[in-house]
Amino acid sequence: MAGTSNLHAKLASPLPVSAGPILIFDSGIGGLSVAGPIMQRVPAAPIVYAADNAGFPYGSKTEMQVASRVSALLGKLSERFDPALIVIACNTASTIALDHVRAVLDIPIVGTVPAIKPAAEQTRTGVIGVLGTPATVRQRYVDDLEQKFASGKTVLRWGTPGLAEAAEAVMRGEDVAAEEFARPMRGLLDQPGGERMDKVVLACTHFPLVEDRLAAAAGRPLDFLHGGEGIARRTASLLENTIWGGDPDRRIVFTEAANEVARLRGALESRGFAAPEFL
Repeated sequence: MAGTSNLHAKLASPLPVSAGPILIFDSGIGGLSVAGPIMQRVPAAPIVYAADNAGFPYGSKTEMQVASRVSALLGKLSERFDPALIVIACNTASTIALDHVRAVLDIPIVGTVPAIKPAAEQTRTGVIGVLGTPATVRQRYVDDLEQKFASGKTVLRWGTPGLAEAAEAVMRGEDVAAEEFARPMRGLLDQPGGERMDKVVLACTHFPLVEDRLAAAAGRPLDFLHGGEGIARRTASLLENTIWGGDPDRRIVFTEAANEVARLRGALESRGFAAPEFL
């Protein structure tokens, strides 16, 4: 079940007419959970999806490593593709690097952060879970979201290493053991109050790609919330005056020509993307 993410954008008013593409950036292919809703809401827009597979995963890196890498890469990608707008479709990169990127790029930027606000609004039991990477769940930004929007609620956090990698493996068509999805769910459910948890915020864009497996591993009904639809609505709003010509390109660019990329082609083509390119 999708929820509305707490979004940030550099401009509050619609953009002028521009022919540049929407640049969607993630550490890997998790941002496909954001790209899909964007392409549905802005079907005429050309899309450049940039996956930093050379730096994947971000969740195990330090804040300084993420901030410097994301800023440098988005600068390079902006020079190459001249986007009308950038979507940082990565919770870790957004919570750490969003301000750094905005300081160096004069381009509207939409980021995504954990959907704690809608989860707190929708919970019936007063207990919500936040499942993210270790780097995301420890951020002060998440503390601020909890204090601002979930006061009086119980918020259970779990930073799970390896789940983003498991999601990428699933997208490559590989067999992934059910334990890879059961372990992170136990990290939430086994905490005090976990038996009353009814909403789970998927605070990594990779995780919605395996939401069905997480749901099966939970062993009981839970509602999962993530930010794809909210990001798409914000992107469409900012680009409502933008006009593009011709058929919209759907390009995907990787930062490294790794062997694993070839095994993603089926998943990428089914989502309308052309053959992978490399920086």
